[in-house]
Amino acid sequence: MGWFQRLSEGLGRTRHVVQQSLDRFLGRAPDEELLEELEAALLAADLGANAVDRLMRQVREETRGVDAQTSEGIQNVLSRSLYSILKTVAGPTIDQLVTEGPKPFVTLVVGVNGVGKTTTIAKIAQRMMQAGRRPLLVAGDTFRAAAIDQLQVWGDRVGVEVIRQRHGADPAAVAFDGVVAAKARMVDVVLIDTAGRLHTKSNLMDELRKVKRVIAQELPGAPHEVLLVLDATVGQNALAQARQFHEAVGVTGLALTKLDGTARGGIVVAIAEELKLPLRLIGVGEGADDLQDFNAEAFVAALFGQPTSRS
Repeated sequence: MGWFQRLSEGLGRTRHVVQQSLDRFLGRAPDEELLEELEAALLAADLGANAVDRLMRQVREETRGVDAQTSEGIQNVLSRSLYSILKTVAGPTIDQLVTEGPKPFVTLVVGVNGVGKTTTIAKIAQRMMQAGRRPLLVAGDTFRAAAIDQLQVWGDRVGVEVIRQRHGADPAAVAFDGVVAAKARMVDVVLIDTAGRLHTKSNLMDELRKVKRVIAQELPGAPHEVLLVLDATVGQNALAQARQFHEAVGVTGLALTKLDGTARGGIVVAIAEELKLPLRLIGVGEGADDLQDFNAEAFVAALFGQPTSRS
C-alpha cells in the first residue's frame, strides 16, 4: 500500500463525516438547513470553530452562484478553502531546515507521554542517515528508565550514537552534554528527547524551559527547532496541548502522528488556522517511511478522496 493510500485511509473517519453531509446536497439547492448541517459536520470532524467559521463564510458566499449549487461544487469550495488554510503551514521541511541551518542543528522534541516522540526521533534520525548526514540522539527523558533504553535501542537499530546518563539525572545536564558532544564530533543534527509527563518533583514546563536555556548558553541560537509531537487520535486535546507547549517553550514546528483510521484528522486544520505553526511531518504508520513531510495538496486530496482544486 502506497503512502498516499495510507494517508487517505487515515483520514477515512473525517472524510466520512464530511461526505455524509455533502451527499445531502444532491439534487437540492443549498438552503440554510443544509448549510447548518454541513457546519455541524465540519465541527464534528474536529476542524475547529475558527476554521469552520471561515469555511462556511466562503461556502455561503460562493453558493450564491449557480455552479456551486451541487454537492460537487460545494466540495470544490471546501477543497480550495482548506488548501488556502493548510498551505500557510506547509514547510519548510526538516531536511530543508538542517540543510540551510547552522551545524550542529539542534532540535528539541517535546510533547506529552504516548504521542510517539521517541519513535519520531528515530525515524528522523534514520532519514538523516539515509541522506548522508550525521545525527546524534540525546536521551533527555531521564524520568523514565524505559525511555532512555528505548532511545538506545532505536539508536543501535539505525546506527546513531546516543548521549545518555543514568535514570533520574538532570535533563538539562544531559542536553548540555549532548550539545557539547555534537560540537566536538562535528555532527549535522542533534535530536533531544524530553520527558512527556508531569513529574512528582518537577513541573514539566519549567524543566523544558531550563533545558532550553542551558542549550542556548552552550550554543547561542539553539535550539534551532522546537518540534512538538501530537497524537492525531485525541482531536481537540491536541490543540490544547499545542497551545500549552507553544506558550511555554515557543514551538517552531509540529509533527502529527498516528494518523490512522481512528484518527480525527480535522485537527490539522484547526491547529493550522488557530496557531499558524508549521506542520513539518505527518505519520500514518509504524514504518520509517510512514513519517512523511506534510503536503497541503496531498492532505486535501486524501481528505476528499480526489485531487484538490486550487482554481
